[in-house]
Amino acid sequence: MPIDEIDRKIIHATQAGLPLVSEPYQAVAEQLGLSAQAVMLSMAEMQQTGVIRRIAAVPNHYKLGYRFNGMTVWDVDDNQVDALGRQVASLNFVSHCYQRPRHLPDWPYSLFAMVHGKTEQDADQQVAIIADLLGEHARSHEVLYSTKILKKTGLRIGG
Repeated sequence: MPIDEIDRKIIHATQAGLPLVSEPYQAVAEQLGLSAQAVMLSMAEMQQTGVIRRIAAVPNHYKLGYRFNGMTVWDVDDNQVDALGRQVASLNFVSHCYQRPRHLPDWPYSLFAMVHGKTEQDADQQVAIIADLLGEHARSHEVLYSTKILKKTGLRIGG
């Protein structure tokens, strides 16, 4: 989907995040010489067409004190992964949950869910809750803990 010059300017102005002010769209609009309504409509259209995937806060879990960030990976039946994934995603401590392809025989996992704990015990308790929820549907699982932050930004384009 091609983008026009105004969309490109909006993307460039917001790609590092919306301004942390009470009226962020107004601030972007003033910077670009547009109305806040025009910025919001353009961003909504770009989101509908897939140019922008989502508009969301991206917390730095480490700065918030969450030092034990684990990607849990689960081997569940492919016929049940959607329903089970919805259940896991509904847990308030799961920040993201999705299905990924298996790579047999070395990687049998298809359901991924990220958990965050201030202590290893906190994270382990969350993993145990997911394990209880999945029950016999989880044939096996692993927890892959983050050791460093590699990237906390999305795609950047030049102005």
